[in-house]
Amino acid sequence: MTATPDHPLVEAARRLAHDVLAPAAETHDREGVTPEAVAAVKASGVLGVNAPAAYGGAEAPAAVGREIAEILAGACCSTFFVQAQHHTPVRTLAAGGTEAEAARERWLRPLGEGTRLAGIAFSHLRAHPRLPVRATRVPGGWRFDGRVPWYTGWGLNDLFLLGGATQDGEVVFAVAEAREQPGLAPTTPLQLAALTGSRTVGLLLDGLVLPDEAVALRTPYERWAEEDRPKNTNTNPAVFGVARAALDLLDASGDGEAKETADILRTRLDAARRDAYALVDEVPPAERLDDRLAVKTRAYDLMRAATTAALVAGGGRAFGLSSPAQRLAREGLFLVVQGQTAEVRTAHLGALRA
Repeated sequence: MTATPDHPLVEAARRLAHDVLAPAAETHDREGVTPEAVAAVKASGVLGVNAPAAYGGAEAPAAVGREIAEILAGACCSTFFVQAQHHTPVRTLAAGGTEAEAARERWLRPLGEGTRLAGIAFSHLRAHPRLPVRATRVPGGWRFDGRVPWYTGWGLNDLFLLGGATQDGEVVFAVAEAREQPGLAPTTPLQLAALTGSRTVGLLLDGLVLPDEAVALRTPYERWAEEDRPKNTNTNPAVFGVARAALDLLDASGDGEAKETADILRTRLDAARRDAYALVDEVPPAERLDDRLAVKTRAYDLMRAATTAALVAGGGRAFGLSSPAQRLAREGLFLVVQGQTAEVRTAHLGALRA
């Protein structure tokens, strides 16, 4: 893979992956990410990678955050996915205006220092003009009603960023404590083909009231959507992490053909990675969306090839639940649909027809 400039958090992520996450990945996959694993993530410092230095974070370059994501996803995608939610609340609070001042001063330092872990609950906003979660102004705050279909990290997160839409076209994001409380209850855990260990639930909102001091962002829906839409056209670094882990299994198999396959796929993966990250680093976010989608689907193809090769090389034993090959294959399938938008779906199906 293309090297990332040395950074202490990259080394910390490698230690976390090697010492804690990879040895427990199959257990996390079957039984759930443990509080002990989350404590190790917090202690490693990686939760502060994007946080401002003024609030205890590392304020590291984007390339460092991507490398950390690849490392953690390749070691244990369930744990990666739990901690991945954390970085959006950090960025939202850091970038917020005067309306976010109270929430920023309360929460950004513990999030940046990694003593608190955050989740997110706002992907439903992409269903607009439907309003799965409605935000209504009430004296001193906002009331949220509806259902969050997907919330990751329940029982592990300390707080989360909740998004709701008003009847008149505004979106409101506010910070809530991640616990059952009046107006907030979880569903039973979702049973997923992969990443069930991420402790994903739905959230039932029936009059959850959050004060103005909890608000992190208020903005017209179209303004938020204009910034949000291009994000999912970029390739998720986790795709490269899972693919790389599968290629490492081929290298470790001791089989010459498997090693040769890994070498060829790694060269192709390196090229896709360079192209994907160049688009992120060198091109304005709303430009060359077709190119971003093309390299994203190319990366999916390579991940699928890598995880399939790991299964082929492992043979029947690769289907045992103790085998990382079957886990990586299922995690790869999860990443194909995670964060999927209509544009991504259309581009991917088109690529499969070509």
